[in-house]
Amino acid sequence: MENKESNKNIVRIKDIAEKAGVSTGTVDRVLHNRGRVSELVQQRVLAIAKELNYEPNMLARALVSKREYRIAALVPDASLDDFWEGPIQGIQKAVTELRQYGLTVRYHVFNQFNVDSFKAEAENISELNYDGILLAPLFYRESLTYLNRWKLQGTPFNLFNTHIPDYEPLAYIGQDSYQSGVLAGKLLHYGYPGTDPVSFVVAHIDEDVANSSHLIKKEQGFMDYFEQARNPNFTIVRADLQNSKNKESFGQLWDELLQNNPNTKGIFVSTSKAYTVANYLQSRPNLNLRLVGYDLLQKNLNYLNQGVINFLINQNPKGQGYYGIHLLIDHLVFKKKINPIKYLPLDIITKENLHYYVESEL
Repeated sequence: MENKESNKNIVRIKDIAEKAGVSTGTVDRVLHNRGRVSELVQQRVLAIAKELNYEPNMLARALVSKREYRIAALVPDASLDDFWEGPIQGIQKAVTELRQYGLTVRYHVFNQFNVDSFKAEAENISELNYDGILLAPLFYRESLTYLNRWKLQGTPFNLFNTHIPDYEPLAYIGQDSYQSGVLAGKLLHYGYPGTDPVSFVVAHIDEDVANSSHLIKKEQGFMDYFEQARNPNFTIVRADLQNSKNKESFGQLWDELLQNNPNTKGIFVSTSKAYTVANYLQSRPNLNLRLVGYDLLQKNLNYLNQGVINFLINQNPKGQGYYGIHLLIDHLVFKKKINPIKYLPLDIITKENLHYYVESEL
């Protein structure tokens, strides 16, 4: 009953034509700016459309349109880091839902440890005249050149995982990196009264931090949380560690770091690689350190269930890819006004609530 009533309020082109005393074809030409119509008739039709609160049926228009919308997805290689499987799955889910509107997505996969690989794929995209672009701009400095070029070309682009607002992307989809760092600090701090000297480590694993704006923001949020605590007994230690795949040398780095900071009580890993530190801690059970990291990778989940990782902050990588595509189509097809920031929730995952998130589609 409610739906029937709401249908009565839908204004049709026929309604405008009847009130304006013109044909539906004339109204169509005015509303869609095609064909010649006298200025007087045009003004009358537009005034009546405004008076009746006419809203075009964008869904119907998109369905009958024969146009194709080609979108480039510039994404890191998931075979080199499991985290990137999530955004790709999200993109694929969005493509399945939106294919009826003429959407096609082509993947441009780059090696996230090789800046030249990123530049080569970005250059490819620039030459292929896509209708829209979705990318993870992991290499901050190198990304700026291409973001500026696409902006000048008038090609809309969405960013996910890493926010670079200076070049006005259509939207950023992901977490507030700074606030996630603050949250990590709070999770490590919780339960320590601060009456004794305590150290907390913020660890970047296998990353070029100086060229990764999202990691800098996470670290800053973490640092600022403890700065605001204004407790002289808290010390923050920054660790930039490479070559985590070599477990022996990686373990030696941690041994040295913890020997130099014997009051360490907790570690915050700024990426999805908390499992590399968990593997080390499992081999040193006497350390009894609290560990916080990101993302529901299977390697992380194993250590979360064992209690080696205490908390994971879910960055919802699948949602980053999914909403990144949906917002481009909202702009290109449905002409919607897009909010420039879509922050995804800062979900705190423990072994007790883990199954709710593992079973979720997004």
